[in-house]
Order: sequence, then C-alpha cells, then structure tokens
Amino acid sequence: MFKIVLLVLVAVSFPITAFAEPMIELSSMQTEIQPLDTVLVVGKITDVSVFKPVILTVIAPDGEVVYSPELPFDNNGVFKRLIHPTLPSFKNGVYTVIASHEDTEKTAQIQFIVTGSSIIPKDYPIEKEPEIIEKPSAITLSTKTIFGDDKIIVTGSTTSSTTDITFTVTSPNGNLISIAQVTPGTNGEFSTEIKTGGPMWKEDGFYTITANQGLSSEHKQSVKVEINNGLVVPEFGSVAVMILAVSIISIIAISSKSKLGIISKY
Repeated sequence: MFKIVLLVLVAVSFPITAFAEPMIELSSMQTEIQPLDTVLVVGKITDVSVFKPVILTVIAPDGEVVYSPELPFDNNGVFKRLIHPTLPSFKNGVYTVIASHEDTEKTAQIQFIVTGSSIIPKDYPIEKEPEIIEKPSAITLSTKTIFGDDKIIVTGSTTSSTTDITFTVTSPNGNLISIAQVTPGTNGEFSTEIKTGGPMWKEDGFYTITANQGLSSEHKQSVKVEINNGLVVPEFGSVAVMILAVSIISIIAISSKSKLGIISKY
C-alpha cells in the first residue's frame, strides 16, 4: 500500500516541475547620472514567446511615461536599451524603468537618480560634423505625409540590423526638437512616427529629420519636411502655392484689361 501511494505522489508531482515559470530580470550599472547623460539597461527573459517583444517603460519623476519601446531579445533571452535624455534634458529626480512581457504578469524594474544642472557648460565638447564623403549612404530614408496632418511617418532601410538607429529632428533655425530610437528588423527595414504640433513646432519652415546609426558617416541620412502652424505642408509647398496664385491673378487681370481695350475700340 505504501509503494502505491508513493508512486501516485511521484506521478502527480512530476508534471508540476516539468514546466518552468517565466523569469524576467533588469539591471544597469548606472544608478546616479547627470541630466544630459544616457543610461544603458540590460535585461534577460526566459520561458516566453520569442515572437513577442519586451516592453520597456520609462517613467519620469512626475509620473509621466517618457519612453515605451518594444525590444526584441536574442536566443539567450538577453535584451538591452540605451536610454537617451528627454528634451531638453532629464528632469531631476528618480526615474523608474519597468520591463514587462505579454506572456507573464511578472515585471522587473530598476531606478536611477538624476541630479545636477541641465545647463551645458561652455567647455562641453561639441562633436563636429563629419566630413562629407562622396559615397552612397548605407541608410535610405523617406517620409509619408498628408497635407494638414500632425504626424510624419518615417520609413527606410539600412545595411546593418545589429545597431539601433537614432532619429533627431531640428527646426529651421537649427534647434533640436525631438529624439527617437528604433531597432531595425532582421532585413534592415525600420519605421517610426513623429508627432508635430505644440510649442516645439511653432516655427514655420523646413524641419530636418536625420537618421544616424553608429559613428560612421556612411550610416547617416536626412530628409526635410515643411511645417506650417505645427501641421504638415505638402511637397508642393506654401511658397509655391502663393506664387501660383499670384500668377493666376495676374493673368486674369491682364486678360480683363485686354478685353476692355478691345471693347473700347468699338
């Protein structure tokens, strides 16, 4: 009788230990930074679907979600992300980074503290623009826009799918407006959506969107989009529309005068 009970217990307990619970970890070497610094976070996840990404949520000291990218992970479950400062810089206080996945209710989180001044010192090293090399860019870049819309869809491809692509948007007078980061797919294709409008987009004119991958000038490409009152202007821009309108009015005026001149002769 004792042997039968023991066998039943073994049979019942075996399936329970056969299935491992999902596990997620998150860490960073940086716990205290300056407002203009970047933070590298590294994590690991196991026993979840490899086709679903890890969601990395970055929460500011005031509770605002400032970043929420989707991160792929490798065969060992490892994922990583370089978190750039928000514009114009990180706020002073405690930031919380949370890693989550659709297949598990478990999450992992870390925190880092931002202290110090956000003013760039006069002796702060400024990177010079790389010398232009007459070579075809390793990145292709294009935009999809709709007249009067408040968003810009940026798409493209790169020859390297192992490094994240950083997007910067500068205003017509050269001010930095926005920063975004995406991870290209295995075939090198990438896309991101940029929202316009608000006080950062109040200047009318052509805004420059630049995609940069790594330090090589071969992995850099830019496009320009015209913005008016915070909204997208079609490629046939407002200046051209005004010139066309003036031309049409002039033609009508000249035609009217010619008709009056002919009538007056008779």
